[in-house]
Amino acid sequence: MSPTKPIKYSTISILSLAHMLNDMYSNYLPQMLPFLVAATALTTTRAAILVSVFTISSSFIQPLFGYFLDRQGKRWLVHVGTLWMAIMLSLTGLVHNYLLLVVLAGLAGLGTAAFHPQASTMITVVSGDRKAVFLSTFVAFGNIGFALSPLLLVPLFQTYGLHATIYTVIPGIFVALLLFFFAPKNDVLGGNAPTFLEVLHSLRSARSELLTITGVIAIRSLAYTGLLTILPLYFQAQKLSSIASSHLVFIMLFSGAIGGVLGGLISDNYGRKPLIVSSLILSTPLFYSFLHSHGTLSVVFLALAGASLLSSFSVTVVAAQEAIPNNKSLAAGLSMGFAGGIGGLMVIIIGRIGDSYGLSSAISILFFLPLVAGIIALFMKSRPSAKAGRLSAR
Repeated sequence: MSPTKPIKYSTISILSLAHMLNDMYSNYLPQMLPFLVAATALTTTRAAILVSVFTISSSFIQPLFGYFLDRQGKRWLVHVGTLWMAIMLSLTGLVHNYLLLVVLAGLAGLGTAAFHPQASTMITVVSGDRKAVFLSTFVAFGNIGFALSPLLLVPLFQTYGLHATIYTVIPGIFVALLLFFFAPKNDVLGGNAPTFLEVLHSLRSARSELLTITGVIAIRSLAYTGLLTILPLYFQAQKLSSIASSHLVFIMLFSGAIGGVLGGLISDNYGRKPLIVSSLILSTPLFYSFLHSHGTLSVVFLALAGASLLSSFSVTVVAAQEAIPNNKSLAAGLSMGFAGGIGGLMVIIIGRIGDSYGLSSAISILFFLPLVAGIIALFMKSRPSAKAGRLSAR
């Protein structure tokens, strides 16, 4: 029996902190949109294109980074990627040309595309025999970063205007320095992955399972990215203040972060598929309940809906890694990146619907999508839970 590698808690903490900042930046553009729309009369479609360009560039390239990193670790990608995204986004409030704004959004996405596969692999390297738990924690910190973004950025833009974006580069510089000094070294990353032909064989063998998981993630990503894009605009149209709107988005996302941790624990005990199916199907009625209720009850429904929608976030990543266990970075790139990019691309359609039929119609469609993802998840392969595996190994 091989000895268990020690868990490096300090490294996990730094990587999780970096993920929190990285995903705070990933939710940057949706917080700018109401201010951009007010300042430039941007259409909903053009606003959605901005978010989609960032999501696409940050997502579709992740599998390529993942394959590359399975072959050989490149630790510099985490700190350079973080700094690169911080710089690109910090410039967005200074430009007045829409096409240049689109270019900056696309370039910024490359930073998070470089960060995620390598950082998630680093987590598994330093987590000993608790990989699933610490990967869920890592993902939860990212969701917390998403949640904090409206609380921090909306007051900043409201008080100082869009030119204040330049100051948001500072936390990126700080975290990039932390990663430069404390991220795991190259000699413990990658280098033992299968060849390209072996990767193709693994993908063919798990093709049906991966297609199902990718479909689930893509539709959930469309719902998630669409809500991040459309909800602030919808709240603005409902005459809600920017601060009140940011609080509601925070509640949804912070509840989602908590749901992500609980979802990881539940899936370890009862299996990936039951958690994914039930949480996604439950999300739709909870979102509609939020839309058709008022006051505190409405906020409670929004919190429960956010927790339910995101409780499968890390679980689907683990499910993809279990489907191709010898290519974990590639699996992370496919699940966190490529599938998410498909959903991000389709947000443009939701923006078009918002322009043509109203934001309420766009919101209703987004609320219905988790149910569709849950039905597709019924076709996922059932695997024994982690708890059952541990019991059978005794």
